[in-house]
Amino acid sequence: MAAPVEPPLADPTPAARRPATVPWVAMYHSVGDCSDDPYRITVTPDRLEHQLTWLRRRGLRGVSVAELLDARARGEGRDLVGLTFDDGYTDFLTGALPLLRRFRFNATLFVLPGRLGGDNAWDPLGPRKPLLDADGIRRAAGEGVEIGSHGLTHVDLTRADEALLAAEVTGSRARLAELTGAPVDGFCYPYGTVDARAVEAVRRAGYRYACAIDPGPLTGPHALPRAHVGQQDTAWRLHLKLRLHRWRRRPVEGV
Repeated sequence: MAAPVEPPLADPTPAARRPATVPWVAMYHSVGDCSDDPYRITVTPDRLEHQLTWLRRRGLRGVSVAELLDARARGEGRDLVGLTFDDGYTDFLTGALPLLRRFRFNATLFVLPGRLGGDNAWDPLGPRKPLLDADGIRRAAGEGVEIGSHGLTHVDLTRADEALLAAEVTGSRARLAELTGAPVDGFCYPYGTVDARAVEAVRRAGYRYACAIDPGPLTGPHALPRAHVGQQDTAWRLHLKLRLHRWRRRPVEGV
C-alpha cells in the first residue's frame, strides 16, 4: 500500500544565511520488524526509505559522522546529515545498507567487538536481536560504511570503574582496528549516558569524536548530540526535529 502523501515543508531561511549550529546527526538502531519493540529502537525498511526520501527532497544527504565533520572543518557541509546506527545489528546489512546504497548515502555503524555474533542481552525486554560477527562488520566496512566503537559490551560508562572504563573505551578501539585493518575514529556512548570522566577517557584513547544523545554542557567533538529517529517519525516529525535542533544547538568550538 502506498504511503500517505505529506505536504512539502519549505524552510524559509536559505541555507547560505542560516547560522552555523552543531551538525544534525540522526540516531538509528535496528531496521526490520518492529511489531515487538518496547524500546522503540526499530524502524521498518519501508519507513527508513521514506525518511531517506524526505532528506533527499530537502536537498540533504546522509553521510558518516567522519565525512560530516571533515566537511564542517572546511566550512562546508550545510547540506549534510550524519546517519548513525547503534549496536551493530545484523539487519543493518539486510535492512539499511541496500537503501543507503540506493540513495547514495553513507553512515556510521557503531559496533560492540566484545559481543561479536551475540545479541542484545543488555535489553531485558523485547526480542533477542542478533549482532554482526567479525565478517559482517568487515563486509559493512568494505561497502564504505564507517565503523565506530560502541564500547566492548554495552555498559553505562558513567558507572564503570577505571579498569572497565579503559577496556570499554581503549580496548574496544584496539580490537576494532585489528578487525577492520583501519583506524577507528568514532565512539558512541552506550545508552547515550555521558559525564566528564567518560568524555576525558574517550579523548585520551585517541578518538576523534564521540556521539551521545543530549550531553548538555558537555556538547563538543567528544559529546555530539543526536536525534533519535524511530518508526513514528514521518515527514512532519522529522521537520519538527530538524527545526528544533537548529533552534536549540548553538555553535560549539571544534564542531
